[in-house]
Amino acid sequence: MTQDLKKAYRTIMDDHFPERMEISFVFDDRRSTLIYEKVAWEIDGVRKGLRYGENPGQEAAFYKLVNGNLTVGEVTTIAPGRYLVSDAELLQFGKHPGKINLTDADNALNILRYLMDKPTAAIMKHNNPSGVAMADTIADAYIKADLADHIAAFGGCIALNRPVDLATAEAIAEQYAEVVVAPEYEEGAVAVLAARKNLRIMRIGAIERLATFAQERFVDFKSLIDGGVIAQLSFVLQTQSAADFLPATITRKGETIAVKRAPTAQEIEDMLFGWKVEAGVTSNSVLYAKDGVTVGIGAGEQDRVGVAVIARDKAYRNMAERLAYTRHKNAYRYLDADKQAEIDAEVKAAHGGLKGAAMISDAFFPFRDGVDVGLREGVTAVIQPGGSLNDDEVIEAVNEAGATMVFTGQRSFKH
Repeated sequence: MTQDLKKAYRTIMDDHFPERMEISFVFDDRRSTLIYEKVAWEIDGVRKGLRYGENPGQEAAFYKLVNGNLTVGEVTTIAPGRYLVSDAELLQFGKHPGKINLTDADNALNILRYLMDKPTAAIMKHNNPSGVAMADTIADAYIKADLADHIAAFGGCIALNRPVDLATAEAIAEQYAEVVVAPEYEEGAVAVLAARKNLRIMRIGAIERLATFAQERFVDFKSLIDGGVIAQLSFVLQTQSAADFLPATITRKGETIAVKRAPTAQEIEDMLFGWKVEAGVTSNSVLYAKDGVTVGIGAGEQDRVGVAVIARDKAYRNMAERLAYTRHKNAYRYLDADKQAEIDAEVKAAHGGLKGAAMISDAFFPFRDGVDVGLREGVTAVIQPGGSLNDDEVIEAVNEAGATMVFTGQRSFKH
């Protein structure tokens, strides 16, 4: 039975989807049609698109937009030919990619499009980032992103916004990953990465122009189980610099309630970095960021207090695993009691690395109990949309802690 299950993961599904797909929108007296063609790669003599969908046994096909355009209201969506994942070049592959490989790569680029000013790495698992980091070199960015959540990074999709040099390739080759996506690979880098025979190495040259996608929109489709379809314009982040911050201040019964302390330069950087990462995190979500690295990410929960706690707990675990790996090249669980105790004491003293970190929330805090989770750990800066009926008590909580907070005025849900 076990062997049969393993075989299912190796099987390449035949699919019965057509080679061409058209989607038409009718606006009174005119018709706009989007034309798509199926994408496929030849691997070991087999020409195929997706290996399978989200699970073995689900037929799936991958299409790229080749013609047509669409204007909805005053918004014109991305025109054909400006390809990213849709036209990725596979430099090495042990097997055809699956749907999750490509959606992970796509959501990584969704995050990186806002973070192109510095070398940045995003490691994705199940369409959420496990770690995102900025640094002076792409190698350092990758290492920091990997160590941000070393456990979750295992088997992930690594996306980089700079060419892969030998130092980066050697660092990646030390770990197990499913996919690496980058704009280019310097001489010798592919040979180093090829030591991982099943690693899919993808080159997407347009990543270098990814910043041009920061304000671009497309039509996002969601299919319902009864065959219905919801079409929406994709989300675009409005807060991309400190100039876009809104003051955390409200007026209640003629009284102005405001955050007392202005953010420092470092807090501004961490809030902006975290807010841009947040655009790629499944909601309900809260994350913590410090010095251009994610500290703990909570995603896809039903309540804001619970997700703040999950992100906090992950920060503690992440720091313990980071210390175990960097000092002992081993997982925390395999260390002897003395080494674990030493790490535990250090993690506790640093509150899992949350002291001085920024807390980022994709929606407002309905009560202060959510923001209190981070403030109790030493978080000094908070960024959130604002707009709750209880913004006053959230502001009071921030002031009591001597922290700072800004509003974005924009919710950042992603489902």
